[in-house]
Amino acid sequence: QVQLEESGGGSVPAGGSLTLSCAASGFTDNLYTMGWFRQGPGNKREGVALGFTDGRTTYADSVKGRFTVSLDFIGRTLTLEMSALRPEDTAMYYCAAKPFSASGWTYWGQGTQVTVSS
Repeated sequence: QVQLEESGGGSVPAGGSLTLSCAASGFTDNLYTMGWFRQGPGNKREGVALGFTDGRTTYADSVKGRFTVSLDFIGRTLTLEMSALRPEDTAMYYCAAKPFSASGWTYWGQGTQVTVSS
């Protein structure tokens, strides 16, 4: 069974930096995609960044140039380096994983809180 465990959330002032990590266990091959999503107060869950096992990455427009995602598919770890944080980045951040064969995001972590103060 696939499990995802996030770590690294916290509280920082605007302009600060944080790094989130997501450790995946239970995958038996490298045929999957992982991503970070977030849900702020009163908002819908939104995609932040995706990491692919071929090295490709994608980002939401709101975080381009500030966030960097990387997927270590050997170590089964997805990392999100966040810099120049803004109060609007405040949210619960979730790690998710999707086997290539799946149509949707199949596995989710419990989430880690990121709070950015102005």
